[in-house]
Amino acid sequence: MQQNDATEAIRSQQRELAASLPFDDRRDVDAAERGFIAALEPGLVHDSEGNVVWDADEFGFIGGDAPDTVNPSLWRQSALVSKQGLFEVVEGIYQVRGLDLSNVTFVEGDSGVIVIDPLISKETAAAALSLYREHRGERPVKAVIFTHSHIDHFGGVLGVVDAEEVGAGGVQVIAPVGLVGEAVAENVYAGTAMARRAGYMYGAALDRGPKGAVGAGLGQSTSTGHPGIVVPTLEIRNTGETHTVDGVEIEFQMAPGTEAPAEMHFLFPGYRALCMAENATHNLHNLLTLRGALVRDPHVWSKYLTEAIDRFADRTDVVFASHHWPTWGADEIGEFLGLQRDLYAYLHDQTLRMLNQGMTGAEIAEEIQLPPALEGAWHARGYYGSVSHNVKAIYQRYLGWFDGNPARLWPHPPKPLAERYVAAIGGIDRVVELARAAYDAGDFRWAATLLDHAVFADRDHAAARALYADTLEQLAYGAENGTWRNFFLSGATELRGENFGTPTSTAAPELLAQLTPEQLLDSIAISVDGPRAWELDLVLDLTFADLGRNFRVTLRNGVLVYREKPADAASAQATVTLSKLRLLTLLGGDRESAGVQVEGDAGVLERLTSVLVHGDPSFDIVLP
Repeated sequence: MQQNDATEAIRSQQRELAASLPFDDRRDVDAAERGFIAALEPGLVHDSEGNVVWDADEFGFIGGDAPDTVNPSLWRQSALVSKQGLFEVVEGIYQVRGLDLSNVTFVEGDSGVIVIDPLISKETAAAALSLYREHRGERPVKAVIFTHSHIDHFGGVLGVVDAEEVGAGGVQVIAPVGLVGEAVAENVYAGTAMARRAGYMYGAALDRGPKGAVGAGLGQSTSTGHPGIVVPTLEIRNTGETHTVDGVEIEFQMAPGTEAPAEMHFLFPGYRALCMAENATHNLHNLLTLRGALVRDPHVWSKYLTEAIDRFADRTDVVFASHHWPTWGADEIGEFLGLQRDLYAYLHDQTLRMLNQGMTGAEIAEEIQLPPALEGAWHARGYYGSVSHNVKAIYQRYLGWFDGNPARLWPHPPKPLAERYVAAIGGIDRVVELARAAYDAGDFRWAATLLDHAVFADRDHAAARALYADTLEQLAYGAENGTWRNFFLSGATELRGENFGTPTSTAAPELLAQLTPEQLLDSIAISVDGPRAWELDLVLDLTFADLGRNFRVTLRNGVLVYREKPADAASAQATVTLSKLRLLTLLGGDRESAGVQVEGDAGVLERLTSVLVHGDPSFDIVLP
């Protein structure tokens, strides 16, 4: 595929940025290398069928001076994040980094080991555990801790424990209250759209290299193995709660509604080591991840960081998280946690100040300036979240999508809007001509705006597509944010070729099996094709034989409503009895297998399933 060199405008930007940042500060370089024991050699992880699900070596090109095609700040971050292997945090606590998007941590107890956040896939988690045991001995896993409800912090659990052993009480699984419900809901309700956009965000279909993917800032990429989940045996509910696991005392702090809806920090007093989950990492995090999610709350995020400082800092010699490298020493820890707290508080407070002066989210994003202490802190830079999209997220959280200007209350959708703009400008060839002039002048943002309209007016216009791809490529080369780079390059890839769909999916059977009946019924409700169901009037009882629960389900006016109540054959058109698992397979398209018992009108179930539609994992993003 054709890839261009960086233009002079981008090369000039890179030189100016490199001259403005403290590249002589090597503290992160030293910290990222500290405690190194051994790497996985080669850095490949395979699944049971021999497929590569993780390749750490494909990022081996990152090192030395940044090429013109990568923002020098992002290149530095990617070089640090790409270091993989087993590291000692303190004697008795070890991390494996660089074998997935996240880190896995091993805490040694009296007779075994506690595993914190076992990555995305069981294959990468098993490889990490094997690397740990190779150098620290065959210690049995006595407990697993999930710090929060994102899949890169629990998905690989079946690579370090056996679900039956957990069920028999041989291994504890510890998590903040509500984790399973939040984890499952995030991957189901809007899961199709999130997964498609995540392919852009993590550069899943991009070649690795100086003109392709160099990482996502938080980690290099996501593994493609088999995720799962195990239901916690111990839910942490209160700050100050203390438990002793395999002889190791752990003191917990709840931090819900921060980087994840269910999240917690915890101190190991005996090791003087503090785990900050994903609330204090070596970058500005997302308040609204580009794959899509609920907007996170930077106000409570900063409050919980203040509480962590007050509660733990004077008892801590090292802070570690489930991404990046640890921070050692009282002074360094105080500076790190304090600046991380100030980062989220500043963005929140200043966005609200400017919002109340009448500025829109887009205007605030252009005008806001970080104070020098934050601007100069490597760990506050926008490698994963950005100041720009985080400010817009805060605006959205408080005021929503509408900026108050009535002309923007009822705009045309993108395609008809594009067609009108293109006609007003003088036709698509004139649009491309103007975009070419903007491109040649290094005004890539304006070129992209013009060309977005051009391809939405005519998706097959070859010159528009080609120049649009070239433009997005240059924006990628200049981006400090890893996920912005991946989005720009993914768009260019599809403009030059074909829709690459959704390369990876988190809808694993083990995750779907944890859906509650209510969540399953919610997933049916959001799958109803409303207009096709307008004339249906259905009443059925849905009995889960394995759970002993019955729900009265109605479909009227295209709306599916359910209530838990005893079955009543006299008022239902049909009673459908099946297991939760069989309902899952039924929704997946299996209408023929046994296990579904229908009493009454057998056509009711068929009429219901006939108006259910699945999401499209290949919907267009950069084209109409």
